Amino acid sequence: MLIHPILAATGVSILDSARQTGEQFGFNKVLFFSNAISFLIVCALLNRFAYKPILNALEARRQRIAESLENAEKIKQQLAEAEARHAEILDRANVEAQKMIGEARAAAAALAQTRQQQAIAEAEQMVAQARQAIALDRDRMMTDLRREVVRLVVDTTGKVTGKVLTAEDQRRLSQEAASQIAA
Repeated sequence: MLIHPILAATGVSILDSARQTGEQFGFNKVLFFSNAISFLIVCALLNRFAYKPILNALEARRQRIAESLENAEKIKQQLAEAEARHAEILDRANVEAQKMIGEARAAAAALAQTRQQQAIAEAEQMVAQARQAIALDRDRMMTDLRREVVRLVVDTTGKVTGKVLTAEDQRRLSQEAASQIAA
């Protein structure tokens, strides 16, 4: 048996000292072992009905969190793919829009060219009609002028000669005046 140096000086062993201390404080072996068994039973019950369900719930929660993190990563990846597709669609739409704008500009230019040619054709037609109208007016005015000149020649000739001209004289003078005017 081991003996403590202070106790060795007094001649008391450790076991004797522990027994004396236990008796002095009211240590009861039966009560101690029954409390120890009760404590072990409570520990076993707590382990089975409290700690294990809590640990199982914590494990299930940890798994759900891990799954959520995996799902978040998948969602991030899908979002990145969706953004890439969105950017690609926008790029294609921009290319198509530019193409459509180019086609619209070309169509507008062709339409403007066609309208310009139509306007030129209409203007030329109007000029031709105006020239015809001018020619008709000139011919009519020349005819009116000839009549007036012939009438004036006949009147002047009649006044100068002092005689009344016959229808035959008037016709002959009219023809001569008309031929001179035409020349």
